[in-house]
Amino acid sequence: MDSVKLARYLIGKTLVRELPKGRITGRIVETEAYLPQDAACHAFNGPTKRNRSLFLDHGHAYVYFIYGNHFMLNVCSEREGIGAGVLLRALEPLEGIPFMKRGGRNHMLQKDLTRGPGRLAAALRVDMKFDGLNLCAKGPLWLGEAVKSVGRIGRSVRIGITKDAHRRLRFYERGNPFVSGPKLLR
Repeated sequence: MDSVKLARYLIGKTLVRELPKGRITGRIVETEAYLPQDAACHAFNGPTKRNRSLFLDHGHAYVYFIYGNHFMLNVCSEREGIGAGVLLRALEPLEGIPFMKRGGRNHMLQKDLTRGPGRLAAALRVDMKFDGLNLCAKGPLWLGEAVKSVGRIGRSVRIGITKDAHRRLRFYERGNPFVSGPKLLR
């Protein structure tokens, strides 16, 4: 699957997190593609211990830890051996909101629980144990179909990067209040 096509395709799909006492679900409303030969992609310099799961077949999770306190969830987007992925940047919460608010997040507004990739991972309790997981098979974390139709999809430059920053590889559902980033890019 082509990374750009997958980034666009994932808009509106459901991300499901199964917990022992319930379920968290959300609609994917924002993604960013990171391509082969893309200087901003973690695979740019080849496989390493840290990024090895990014080289798995499309549909697998690539999870990494950044800034000393955030996990980021990506979906591998090419065939096995080609490092590329789609960063899941924001979800529209659908169910399990009380579970999302646990762990010191009670004060957060619902629109802020999953707006941004670090918050998304925190709300779904995604950490390194999900790295390499097949997201196309039901399990503790998986991708499901859309539960409602998708509005117009916008496209912009990616957020928070400096290398290859000019590339318009960010996709989002226009007008959705759960989309992250500056208003200029929403």
